[in-house]
Amino acid sequence: MFSPSASSLTSQRSTFGEMAEPISERGQIRKSRPSAVPIKNKPDLNLGKVEEKKGVNGSLGLDAVDGPKDNKKEEKGVKIVKVNEKEAKQVEEKGSETEDLESENGKENEVEGESEEGKEEEEEENTMNGALDGTEGDVDQADESIEIKAKRGKKQKFTGPLFDPKAEYGWKLCSTRSKHNYIPCIDFEATSKRMKSYRHHERSCPKNPLMCLVPLPHEGYRTPVSWPESREKIWYKNVAHPKLAQYAKTQNWVVESGEYLTFPQNQSELTGGIAHYLESIEETVPDIEWGKNIRTILDIGCIDSSFGAFLSDKNAFTLTLGLKDDLVDLAQVALERGFPAIVSPFGTRRLPFPSGTFDTIHCGECQIHWQSNGGKLLIEMNRILRPAGYLIMSSKHDSIEDDEAMSKLTASVGWNVLAHKTDDVSDIGIRIYQKPESNEIYSLRRKKVPPMCKDNENADAAWYVPINSCLHLIPSAIEERGTEWPEEWPKRLQTFPDWMNNRDKLVSDTTHWKSIFEKSYLTGMGINCFAAALLQQKVWVMNVVPVYAPDTLPIIFERGLIGIYHDWCEPFGTYPRSYDLLHADHLFSRLKNRCKQPVTIVVEMDRILRPGGWAIIRDKGEILKPLEAIFRSLNWEIRMTFVQNKEGILCIQKTIWRP
Repeated sequence: MFSPSASSLTSQRSTFGEMAEPISERGQIRKSRPSAVPIKNKPDLNLGKVEEKKGVNGSLGLDAVDGPKDNKKEEKGVKIVKVNEKEAKQVEEKGSETEDLESENGKENEVEGESEEGKEEEEEENTMNGALDGTEGDVDQADESIEIKAKRGKKQKFTGPLFDPKAEYGWKLCSTRSKHNYIPCIDFEATSKRMKSYRHHERSCPKNPLMCLVPLPHEGYRTPVSWPESREKIWYKNVAHPKLAQYAKTQNWVVESGEYLTFPQNQSELTGGIAHYLESIEETVPDIEWGKNIRTILDIGCIDSSFGAFLSDKNAFTLTLGLKDDLVDLAQVALERGFPAIVSPFGTRRLPFPSGTFDTIHCGECQIHWQSNGGKLLIEMNRILRPAGYLIMSSKHDSIEDDEAMSKLTASVGWNVLAHKTDDVSDIGIRIYQKPESNEIYSLRRKKVPPMCKDNENADAAWYVPINSCLHLIPSAIEERGTEWPEEWPKRLQTFPDWMNNRDKLVSDTTHWKSIFEKSYLTGMGINCFAAALLQQKVWVMNVVPVYAPDTLPIIFERGLIGIYHDWCEPFGTYPRSYDLLHADHLFSRLKNRCKQPVTIVVEMDRILRPGGWAIIRDKGEILKPLEAIFRSLNWEIRMTFVQNKEGILCIQKTIWRP
């Protein structure tokens, strides 16, 4: 979801291939002409509209401070030619439903008119525009970014159309070293074999926006195995990697079997199986009840995706963080199996999450040197871990020196050691730490190192923000987030704590989006199988909250769901062909004065969506019309378009076409 909604669906993904699947049994695209699908029940364009508040989460815009850019010349894959504007087909329906929709839209327009001025002021105040065309600099110099932006003054707003309605697009494939697994901003673009490393040490986006298409695997791509079968096996060709086959030969949790990679039940890198490992943790610390009071988990390193697979059965939501040096691409394997994962460097900058959100952080053989660089990486774990939350570390080979250094480091941040043992079955060392739930422990430290952060330092700022060598105070007032542990799952999803001062709006927002799925997406789009796909199967949603939008991500985590901060003027931190469905709510209209080339957002959608996957775009009609033409140039199939009272919906499906 590309919207900052505080509500979403939960748990596990389901492929949407059963929805008018465009790929034939032989893996070829049907050559039917893309057309709009008439609908019997018109989608309600009013539902889900929420008044936006001014303000961001304090993250840095790239116009103020850019991360290090890759100065390699980027492949320009699009040729734009001016042509006469082609009239697009419009889907018009007459009936009693139209009057109802017009009535609803009339009410919305009144609200929109009242808030439009506020939105204009917000855009003028927010000087983080033009993320890719700002000055370059070291992100470590970011502390004075607010002052820098204030001196620059207001940026002149662009009043023309977001997309040139007379442009015509021609595409070609990207030529990068990572080929079909290319992740912009993470991987090097250069194809030279002299370079030993594939990936940047920190997020570093291409100087020129990506305007080429990532190729499919050279040995072919097949429609992913459907859930829940994908838990047990996936197509090997879909995640093919030079080192993956060799890696699988040394593991028992993943086996190459013909055309498949299979995952034997309860097998893991650990002797005794993943079930024994997790149950032993629960027995050691009884307060750790997987799927009840422990719901949101960050698994660092993705050494073994059986960890998240087992916890999903217990209704625990595990987000895997694939590190930048994982050349086996195990995070991609997790995504193909149907489990949440992102890819991000973890060195000097904060991870793209708000403070105090994860119930538990797990590091199993992740090979991170926590004590290096003054313990900054552990300080970052302290920031994103919920008060009284748990950090679980396990490894087979711990040196005495590492143990002593880790003990000193965890004591300096006030963490309590709940367990430090060696499991009799797996012969693996397990350490369980707990973050303090109050500030009393900080005053008892003999040495105030690391120091406490200043009051004006934003703990939630996370986009291109360096890791600070200080500890943020733990919330203590009842109106502050983090003073109480959330309710057990699933009650947690429907509970709104006292610190949520906009509780009525959150309840209304939840009701609106529920109505959208029931009235528009499930029945109004003429796709009968959509309802079964969402209601009968478990689905997980990655809620992507833009860094320039109201910060609803803490609320999302509080309800037991997951999400991430991101600026859509840049590529997303995931592998190609990661998602089955993309949902964008007024994303493009919000980016009108931010992105250098908004069409690159469409290119990124094409990169991260699987062939046969769906995209639902809700936006202004003037934006959807040229968008439809761009998607047609990519050979996507237009399943439905509907525009009324200047608002509309575009439902499209990606094909397997490559230039």
